[in-house]
Amino acid sequence: MAVLEHLSSQEAIELENKYGAHNYHPLPVVLHKGEGVYVWDVEGKRYYDFLSAYSAVNQGHCHPKIVDALIGQAKTLALTSRAFYNDMLGRYEKFACEYFGFDKLLPMNTGAEAVETALKLCRKWAYEAKGIENNEAEIIVCKNNFHGRTTTIVSFSNDPVARKHFGPFTDGFIRIDYNNLRELETTMKNNPNVAGFLVEPIQGEAGVYVPDEGYLAGAKALCEKYNVLFIADEVQTGIARTGKLLAVDHENVKPDILILGKALSGGAYPVSAVLANDAVMNVIKPGNHGSTFGGNPVAAAVAIAALTVVKEENLAQNAHILGQLFRDELNKYIANSNIVTLVRGKGLLNAIVINDSEDSDTAWNICLKLRDNGLLAKPTHGNIIRFAPPLVMDREQLMDCVGIIIKTLKTFE
Repeated sequence: MAVLEHLSSQEAIELENKYGAHNYHPLPVVLHKGEGVYVWDVEGKRYYDFLSAYSAVNQGHCHPKIVDALIGQAKTLALTSRAFYNDMLGRYEKFACEYFGFDKLLPMNTGAEAVETALKLCRKWAYEAKGIENNEAEIIVCKNNFHGRTTTIVSFSNDPVARKHFGPFTDGFIRIDYNNLRELETTMKNNPNVAGFLVEPIQGEAGVYVPDEGYLAGAKALCEKYNVLFIADEVQTGIARTGKLLAVDHENVKPDILILGKALSGGAYPVSAVLANDAVMNVIKPGNHGSTFGGNPVAAAVAIAALTVVKEENLAQNAHILGQLFRDELNKYIANSNIVTLVRGKGLLNAIVINDSEDSDTAWNICLKLRDNGLLAKPTHGNIIRFAPPLVMDREQLMDCVGIIIKTLKTFE
């Protein structure tokens, strides 16, 4: 293999700016290497990763068990398409179904693909099982949601940046307030064509909004009352991130449809999945849905390894303990702070709210200073900074990071 010519950070940024579409606004740091909770830039400076690729790298960067599974399977058989069987997909489906407690799994590649799959599955169930008239099914979603950026998904977003100039949009969605059981019941009661309720157990992209205790259990009960499918988008909140295997586990809720992605592969490969029991999943027949890469042998091997690491290393318990410690330590500082108003989250999915307007650049500037001090994070919605380190972090590392964050914030007081 030819040795690539070394690029400076500025050279790498200029290449992307010239040849890449400008659909992201990255923090100006150019990463070259990752291991565990750390990443290194092209100049060799080490940072704590406090974003984890939006919670895809829960198991830490380049986890050896996951990497070994990836390499081993890639050397054996990488892709067959679903035109033929392969000897890994069934093993993965069995493993994941038993792991999460469902009858069947439909494999895809990305989180947005998995959400689209769940929407199609819900609609087909509505017509063939619930008896809704064709093309009349509606799915309830929450305002300020983030489920991806495909045309259908942005159809029910209320983010103007995600929606502007991408219409016409897909019909069949009802937007209601998040964390509002009364509005949810009113909508279900007054509309017999409601087929599903799609919800993030914690709204991550919106700023790590944690609903009131009892909201998820209450929503599930309403879904059962009105024969509506409860669809949990756990692409970001799942796989131990919030201190439980799934965020819905905090309220002992069993979704009718479960959407997974991101950390399902430990960030090593695009892997997503939709899980459901037979009563729902069996409406899908050959030709209804698929993907050339969905369920490929590499994805199967990687996902088995990634899920095995989560249990073997007790990552959910670690996230629970360290998350509580993180919020406790930040709250001590916030009690006398003028720059931060609050910290919120569950497990190791947290955010701080900066005492400034959403259109200010204060949070961005704080993240630049955090970068200078050796920690990488990113603002969301202007004045909110999300903190989501790999779940393999230990107490000493977490306290080091708390020190970096507080030291940085003090310079903005």
